[in-house]
Amino acid sequence: MHAALLLNSSYEPLKVISWQKAITLFFMGKVEVVEEYDHKIHSVSLALKAPAVVRLLRYAKKHKGTPPLSRANIFARDNFECQYCATSLRASEATLDHVVPRSKGGVTSWTNIVTCCSKCNRKKGGKSPKEARMPLKKAPIQPDWLPVITFKFNGNIPIPWRYFLGLEIE
Repeated sequence: MHAALLLNSSYEPLKVISWQKAITLFFMGKVEVVEEYDHKIHSVSLALKAPAVVRLLRYAKKHKGTPPLSRANIFARDNFECQYCATSLRASEATLDHVVPRSKGGVTSWTNIVTCCSKCNRKKGGKSPKEARMPLKKAPIQPDWLPVITFKFNGNIPIPWRYFLGLEIE
């Protein structure tokens, strides 16, 4: 079954929730359904289209924190590409690399970890990109959005969500 995108009352994306949670919030009068999927959900006495995007009726304060540092978020931030050779990777093939190796004082942070293929990770080893003559394709940054949304859907964001996430509609 499909998940639903939860929007704040101001139409800002907040998080991904299950379709069951979206329906529960709808019947509790806490959200309105903005977009629906084509398929229907059936109960004993009711059939309705599955919610794709729901919007809170009351504004929810967003926490000003940063997204959690996780494998999934790093892979998503880097678009599943090795940051040294630009090879596209599946989640099962991707590894993480400390740009400044831990053996040289590198820390585990958004700005020091990148997605890397196994071949480049072994080649770079405990060296800096400069020492290994392996420049980064782009500098790692700390995002202010939650990249895991793209990870969970392997880049295949549901079409009804695209407008609300600021993505091109095909």
